[in-house]
Amino acid sequence: MTVYTVLFLFFLDFSSRSHYNFCMDFYKVRKLLPTDGILETEVPASKSLLNRALILAAFGNGKTVLSCGDFADDTLAMLDCLTALGITWSRTPNGLSIEGCNCCIPNQNASLNVRSAGTAARFLTVALAFAGGSYTMTASEQMQKRPMEILSVLESAGVHITYLGEHGHFPFLMQSDGIAECDFTVNTDLSTQYASGLLLASAVSRPIRLHLTGSRTHGSYIEMTLQLLERFGASWTRDGDTIDVSPSRQLPARIEIEADLSGACYFYALSLLMHMRVCIPRVHFDTLQGDLAFLRLLEEKGVLLNDTPDGILADGRNIPSFSGFDVNMRDFSDQALTIAALAPFATSESHITGIGHIRRQECDRIHAIVTNLKKLDITAEEEPDGVRIFPGTPTAAILPTFDDHRVAMAFSLVGLKTGNVTIENPLCCNKTFANFFELLDQLTK
Repeated sequence: MTVYTVLFLFFLDFSSRSHYNFCMDFYKVRKLLPTDGILETEVPASKSLLNRALILAAFGNGKTVLSCGDFADDTLAMLDCLTALGITWSRTPNGLSIEGCNCCIPNQNASLNVRSAGTAARFLTVALAFAGGSYTMTASEQMQKRPMEILSVLESAGVHITYLGEHGHFPFLMQSDGIAECDFTVNTDLSTQYASGLLLASAVSRPIRLHLTGSRTHGSYIEMTLQLLERFGASWTRDGDTIDVSPSRQLPARIEIEADLSGACYFYALSLLMHMRVCIPRVHFDTLQGDLAFLRLLEEKGVLLNDTPDGILADGRNIPSFSGFDVNMRDFSDQALTIAALAPFATSESHITGIGHIRRQECDRIHAIVTNLKKLDITAEEEPDGVRIFPGTPTAAILPTFDDHRVAMAFSLVGLKTGNVTIENPLCCNKTFANFFELLDQLTK
């Protein structure tokens, strides 16, 4: 090591702790000391809601303001794509102002990079197929590994797709004269985003009838999409697993976007794990987000929930211990990793089921759960559709994130409890929660 390197590291050590952590490839999670006060922190806008709203606003008729607060890389990816399409948007003091193109894309021969944003990849592709044009669609290396089954549905409807790599994956060239088909069938087993993409595209273009098959036809994210369609003026009816949609004629002037409940859940988990009170602004019981089911799991373990004007207050101060989780998380699977991080501290075995589809997300999340738990010397068994986790005392470990933001954030909980976890590649959290580890720095000073 040179003298200059030593001096550089010495300087970093006495500079901003947060900056030091984020200049490196690792983040050492410091132990969180419980407090009698209320842990309260801001989280970004819901990416799931915001990126759905951006499709409806950008392709709809009129101008609308999305009041949303901060947002993360997935939304920036969507906004960059809208810019490339010639759709006008601007930042406002507390959100975004969008000039809808009424499904007439200004630049119908665009090259778009959705990066690692799954919502942009699925929703934008379908909306562009309905609108028509010629588009070169590229993505990050991570996204290129994720299948896009919706492409075969679009091809069956007359859209021409030339694959520039693996069939059924990014990158590809899509050429569409618009879609005349009005009857679609989508399987919900692998992802409900395909169904949501068709519902969103229909809401700003033309009526369709959508038949849902598979195990998640009433999934929480489909329900979220339908409720958002109503807020944007579209109408729909449902008969069993068949949904009919009629487009919106005019965009609303303003839509309020909730805080991201998925991101809030990492902090709400501390109410149970650390026996403390947690309140996250702009999260309420009337949320459109399915991850409210996670808070109900905490409630089953004894956490008291109270919807205050500021947000839901979770109080776990009177819980000395908690038993394991036996839960089907099919409809709020983003929190499977969060439950997996809590499970070692339970008094009995945990069994998480209904999550086979998360093997096909940013990484094979079931494999990531078991891999990281074993690094912590926690016994865990991988199953095709879930995982079993046994109580234990986590040992010190450096944990890989598999370039998956949810792996990084969930397993930080183990570090906050024990002080012996280091997270590789913390910057992967930029996807949905860019300042997550900066917030942990503030909480653990």
